[in-house]
Amino acid sequence: MPPEMGRMQGFVAALLAREGALVDAIEPEGLEVLATPPLRQALDLPELCRLGFGATLPPGARRVGLENDWLDRFGRLLGDRGRWAGRVLCPDNRALSDPERVLGHELLLDNATFRLLGVTPAWTRYLILDFRFAAVSEEKREGVLRLGVNQATGAMPDAVLRQIAPWLDAGEGASLPPDADLPPAWERMRVLDLIGEALPSRLEATLAPFVKGLRRRLSRDQDRLHAYHDDLHREAMRRLSALPEHDPARRREEQRVAAIGREYQAKIDDLARQYAMRITVAWVQTLELAMPVQRFEVQIRRRKAQRVIHLDWNPLARRLEPPPCEFSRAAERPRLVCDDAMHLVTPAGFAPCASCARAFCRACHREACPKCGHPAPRLV
Repeated sequence: MPPEMGRMQGFVAALLAREGALVDAIEPEGLEVLATPPLRQALDLPELCRLGFGATLPPGARRVGLENDWLDRFGRLLGDRGRWAGRVLCPDNRALSDPERVLGHELLLDNATFRLLGVTPAWTRYLILDFRFAAVSEEKREGVLRLGVNQATGAMPDAVLRQIAPWLDAGEGASLPPDADLPPAWERMRVLDLIGEALPSRLEATLAPFVKGLRRRLSRDQDRLHAYHDDLHREAMRRLSALPEHDPARRREEQRVAAIGREYQAKIDDLARQYAMRITVAWVQTLELAMPVQRFEVQIRRRKAQRVIHLDWNPLARRLEPPPCEFSRAAERPRLVCDDAMHLVTPAGFAPCASCARAFCRACHREACPKCGHPAPRLV
């Protein structure tokens, strides 16, 4: 069973038990539930039922998954409960034996150099937001997408958050020590700007296999339509070319050729509507996580300019968080450093202009190329 479905089974078991149901785990990968009247009404369940979460269902079980209406049912049952949560983790935060090696492994700059100035223990605050998305086309794809930001450094360490997810779901958190010096929480508009920059690329990557499948089926259906109407068109043209110039039947064949073209275009338009995709995204939950880290102070050098940045080493994931791309918030490496403001961006954030071919920093010039004024591509 995929890990997300294992977590779904645990979540459903805990939720139903909290709401007063009697819940027993059954094989393979299912639950047997004796539901209370409020649960039966909220989730549209019989009093005694079985729920299945894996590829193989227990006998008589209903399938529960992310790609059906179960998330809506659980959302109605929960209401606003669980939308906001706080958690403190206190792992062992001992000093690193070789921070230079850690930095050299994680920080990749293609056009600049860097130097470690120092490493100190610190506390940080992560803001972790979960979004539910639905992509509807000829088929439907649903899921949950997680965004997280380190509010001390601005990093969006997707891989780190995936690695520490088991600690977020396990048991009770610790208490915040009185000497913990947390960075200030971000203002609402700053968080909204971050979501607008970071969500599109991650959603695109998540939906890439789904979109690839849609395009493959669309291409297949287009080829099928073209082959069918091309045969009709060839046959009509053959008959038309066989008729004498002034034969009255030519008019009928010409109309048939035009009708085939109109029908083909109408069928292509129908396919475009059938495969058009509509994506909706809704916020589900926010978790504010506080935990200790090892904070790296790093000097970036590019030609005669320099800049100091801070990066956090997470003791649970045991890895250094990469610096944020200051244009798209994308997680890909490496980074490039611009000359104007020493922004750190991915190669896509320093790509050549589509008009004049001059490379420019999209974090410095978000709207247009500074040389020719050609509009810069949008993030969404």
